[in-house]
Amino acid sequence: MAAQLLDGKVMSDALRAEIAQKVAALKEKGVTPGLAVILVGEDPASQIYVRNKGIGCEQTGMHSVTIRMPEETTQQELEGQIRALNNDPAIHGILVQLPLPRHLDEAAALAVIVPEKDVDGFHVQNAGKLLNGLNGVVACTPKGALEMIRRTGVSLSGKEAVVVGRSNIVGKPMAVLLLQENCTVTVCHSRTADLAAHTRRADVLVAAVGKAKFITADMVKPGAIVIDVGINRVDGKVVGDVDFENVKEVAAWITPVPGGVGRMTITMLLQNTLEAAERTLA
Repeated sequence: MAAQLLDGKVMSDALRAEIAQKVAALKEKGVTPGLAVILVGEDPASQIYVRNKGIGCEQTGMHSVTIRMPEETTQQELEGQIRALNNDPAIHGILVQLPLPRHLDEAAALAVIVPEKDVDGFHVQNAGKLLNGLNGVVACTPKGALEMIRRTGVSLSGKEAVVVGRSNIVGKPMAVLLLQENCTVTVCHSRTADLAAHTRRADVLVAAVGKAKFITADMVKPGAIVIDVGINRVDGKVVGDVDFENVKEVAAWITPVPGGVGRMTITMLLQNTLEAAERTLA
C-alpha cells in the first residue's frame, strides 16, 4: 500500500487560518504583527521565497515590509539596516534572506538581529536555548517538519529517528527537537559509513542533504515516516532528496516536494512572527 501523503498545503492552510484569527485578536489590542525581510541582490530563488513570505503575511493580516538592497551592499550598510529594524516598534520579526552575496558575512549579519526579533531562529542565543530545552525561537524548517510528523498521530516516544544532514539550519535543530519528543536520534552526514544501515532502522527519517533523489526505497524501513526537506532542480523540475515515487511504496507517511515542508516553513515563520508580537504584550 502506498504511503499516506503529508500535504504541506493542506496543513499550512489550516494553520494560517488559526494564525489569522490570533492576528485579528492582537489587532484589537492595538498590535499588528510586523515582519521585515531584507533581500540583498537579485537571486531568482530568493525573489520567489520573499514573494511567498509577503503573500503569507497578507493572508494572515500581518504587516509586511520587504527591503531590497543592491548586490554591492556593504557589510556596514546591511548591519545598519538591521539595527534600524531592531529599533522599529512596528517590526516584530526580522529575516535576512539567505544566501547573501559572497562578499558579505552571513553569521555576522545574523548576529546583529536582536534575539527576540530573530524569527528564523538562527541567532546563537535561540539555538542555545533550543539545545538547553528553554523557550526561544525555533528554526522554521525543523519546526514545520516536526509539526508534520506530529500530525501523523504516531507516538514518537521511544522511536528511532534518523536525520540525514547536520546543518545548523535544519539537521542539528531537527535532531534536538526529535530528542525532546523522546526519540532515539542518529545524525548522519557525508562522512557516515554505511548510511543505509542507519536509515533502514529509522521509524522517522528526515532527509536534508541537498542531493536529488538521494534516499532510495532500499534505504527506508517499511512503515517509516519520511520527511523530505530537500529542494533540488533537475531538468527544470523541483525534486526532493527522496526518490518519492519508489519510497512512497515502502513508507507509511511521506512529504512531497514541492508542496511539503517548504510550505510549512513559511507558515512557521508567520507563527514565529505572531509569537514575537504577542510577547510585546506580556
